Parts: sequence; C-alpha cells; structure tokens
Amino acid sequence: MRYLTAGDSHGPGLVVIVDGVPAGIPLVPAHIERDLARRRAGYGRSGRMAAEREEVQVWGGLYGGKTTGAPLGILIPNRVGASVAGPEVYRIPRPGHADLAGFLKYSPPDLRPVQERASARETAARCAAGAVARRLLEEIGVTVFSLVTGIGSATGRGYEEAFFTAGVNWDDLAARAEASPLRCPWEELARSMREEIDRAAAAGDTLGGTFVVVATGVPAGLGSFVQADRRLDGRLAAAVMSIPAVKGVEVGLGFALAALTGSRAHDPILSGLRRGSNRAGGLEGGVTNGQPLLVRAAMKPIPTLQRGLPSVDLVTGEEVRAPAQRADVCAVPAAAVVAEAAVAWELACAVLERYGGDRLADIKAALGR
Repeated sequence: MRYLTAGDSHGPGLVVIVDGVPAGIPLVPAHIERDLARRRAGYGRSGRMAAEREEVQVWGGLYGGKTTGAPLGILIPNRVGASVAGPEVYRIPRPGHADLAGFLKYSPPDLRPVQERASARETAARCAAGAVARRLLEEIGVTVFSLVTGIGSATGRGYEEAFFTAGVNWDDLAARAEASPLRCPWEELARSMREEIDRAAAAGDTLGGTFVVVATGVPAGLGSFVQADRRLDGRLAAAVMSIPAVKGVEVGLGFALAALTGSRAHDPILSGLRRGSNRAGGLEGGVTNGQPLLVRAAMKPIPTLQRGLPSVDLVTGEEVRAPAQRADVCAVPAAAVVAEAAVAWELACAVLERYGGDRLADIKAALGR
C-alpha cells in the first residue's frame, strides 16, 4: 500500500490518495471520522479543534460499504478559514517551526506557504490513511492504541515498567486511556498532567511529553532482517519520527536497555516458546516475534508561544520577538493518535508483504483465520 497527501492548513481542505488497499475490507466514512475526532480531542488543545468538525468524503474505492481494490480518494474539508493574523506572522520565523528552514530551502515570497504545509494540520490526512490501515488490521485481530505516559515534569516512567513484563491487561489500559481527555489511564498521573498544562497556559507557555503506541495480536514474522530498509523497527521509527514535534522514538525498553547488562536486557525464551518479559517491545532483528508491539515517542513543546521567542524580521533584518498565534498549550494526546495511524500503516503494509492477497479473504486464508 501507499498514500500521498496534499492540502494546506487554511486552504479548502486536505486530500489523501490511498492505493493498494485489498478488496473486501468493511469501511465507511464514519471509521475515518472516528479517528479524526480522536485526533482533535485532548486537554490543552486550541480553539481550532472545537471549530473543526471533519466530515470526510470518499471518492472511489468503495462499493456497498467495502473496499473494491481501487484507490481511495479521501477529502477532508477545512472548516476554519484563512488566518486573520497580521502580516508580521509571514515575515518573522518562529524558532522551532519549519518557518526559517523552509524559507531558506524554497525561497517563497513570505513564510505563509511554508507555514501552511508544514502545519500539523497535515496529520489529519495521515490519520485518514491510518484509519484505512486500522480497518485491515482489525479484520485480522490486530488492535492499535496509545497511552500518554508523561507531560512536562509529570512523568509515568514507573507505570511504564509494567509494560515490559508478562500478564499486562492491555484491554483495560486501552479502555481507560480512551476515556481520558489526556489518553492517560492512571488518574493520579492524569491529574498531575492537567495541573502542568494549566500552569503552562497561565504562563503563556507550552508543554511536550511522551506516549506509547501499543499493538496487540500482531503476527510473528512481519518485517525482515535481510535488507536495512525491510527492518520493521526502522520503518516504524521513521514513520513516528516524521510526525511534527516528535524528537525521539524507542522500541520496547529503548534507551533504558543501554544501562542494563545483557542478562537483564533480553527476554528469556521459555517452554512452548513463551516469553517471560517483553523488553524488546515485540521486535527482534527487525522482525515481529508475536509479543505486543511497543513504540515509545517523545514530543517537544509546541514552539508557537504567546510570548514569542527572539527572532528576526526577514524584511527589515531587525531583531524582534516571534508573533503570537493561536496554538495548543499541549498536543501530546493528539500526537499519540497520529502515531497510532503511523504504526497501523506500517503494520498493515508489513502484513500485505508477508501474506499478500488482493482480497481480505485471501489474507485471512493465509493467516488461517
């Protein structure tokens, strides 16, 4: 499968073309709209999220509520019109955004073309593509969800330790996270996160954080070690790292493994090929091993601040402060949903590479389901 997105943050809408989707997958616009709504939600989001109400249009690729094997054309109209910000917004680059780097690369008349396309609004199109992949995975028993484990100094690394042991009740964690405005299943930690966000909002500041994407029911044998670009861990890391503001990705215990001895870092193989732990996060040698897949990511604070950081006016050369614009205080829960889409897409592609099939029925037969 492959997809391509187009559209701007404040243009008429976003478009995504999804190609290579097997025939026979039950899919209706509501499946896509559900994930778009989940992306909009979250404590600390801006007013734009309340204004957007994405009702997608699907052009082609569907008949009778199922995919046909033809490309899916998905249109996501923008309900929020052009920005009413002053002209200084388009000549003063914001530190931490793509503004200056994009200006140096493409030399547009001003910063607006860069801001419109580099905007995180584009991730709505990725979520639409990911929703299609999610439907394929659901049909073969794979579930993808996310948990927010830290915002600012409110971190839950202690809670995460349980992820790498046997016997985790993933269904319970997923349900509790879905019910939380912060996608955090632990109420005490979620309370600390809300307090962090409130303090940052009062100070005109922003916050980042960490989240974990979990996939259960993943078949063993997805991915490969025979070439670098076929290693599934590399593909997943690239997909999640490409999300705006994500600055770090780990698989399984990740960086913490570097502090352990080998005898404590690796997951013993027990009788019946059971594993007593999952520090590898479901991937060994770039190949899934049948354990739950765990991908952890770190998101930096949103760089649009109410009291802008020092910058330079590209017209006058004067040292000024970057202008304030409408922005979230914290978008970690939204980034977690986007990362779900990224992980679901890579997993669905890996499923098709291993089991092939132009129809869902062929894939299920190859899997023995």
